[in-house]
Amino acid sequence: MVTDTNDLKQVWVFNGARNHFPSAIFTERRLAEAWIQRNQLEGTLTAYPLNISSYDWAIEKGYFTPKKEEQASPNFIANFSSASQEHYHFEEEEDSSS
Repeated sequence: MVTDTNDLKQVWVFNGARNHFPSAIFTERRLAEAWIQRNQLEGTLTAYPLNISSYDWAIEKGYFTPKKEEQASPNFIANFSSASQEHYHFEEEEDSSS
């Protein structure tokens, strides 16, 4: 099935446990999770809205309200992330046989 990207509202971004940059972006969570499991990866899978920043999205949805002048600064906005974005943590499963 081909997905028209104009219909997408979000994408799923995977960041490895020790990586500052994404290693994969998916249009569907199930595809991302299959890839993560197949490769036994550790990291975070986060839903990111399209055509709006996480900062503006969080304000628009009422999840964040800037209360200090510095919270509207370019540095703050550029480094903003919201725990309100749907996200999942993947960690190495411990071997229970030992």
